[in-house]
Amino acid sequence: MSQHADPLTLEVVDLIASVVTRYHEEYEEAACAHNLTGAQARVLSLLSHRPMPMRKVAVRLKCEPSNITGIVDRLEARDLVERRPDPSDRRVKLAAVTEEGRRTEERLRASLDFAREPLARLTEQERATLRDLLRRMLGENAENADGDESEGGRDGDVKD
Repeated sequence: MSQHADPLTLEVVDLIASVVTRYHEEYEEAACAHNLTGAQARVLSLLSHRPMPMRKVAVRLKCEPSNITGIVDRLEARDLVERRPDPSDRRVKLAAVTEEGRRTEERLRASLDFAREPLARLTEQERATLRDLLRRMLGENAENADGDESEGGRDGDVKD
């Protein structure tokens, strides 16, 4: 891209920033309503798909593994997450949602209106196109879209 972005690119960046801000605000409010921090809610949501090693959770959320350890400790203390041995490698511990964690995550997800409302205005094909464009922007493809992305990316801290 040139040194100065074209007006369309600037508008798209501003629109994406607005969507992210609104989604983040609602997500934080929904998490708080369920006595969770935003980071705890994100970990719970991620683990609701399948158990995974803590290191992989850190990679997916682009933060340090030590941050995930603290978040999982707090979720485990509330019986929302448990650690269990990986059946394919007993040296590895998997973080997994408990039944209570799954119910909490489902209630949390059901309370998120912001994402549903604007997306409901789009047809299924438009939503699929948007998804595909966002994946392309993030350098993902259909094979790794379920979260098996490489360990590359930025390091960051997730506050619990």
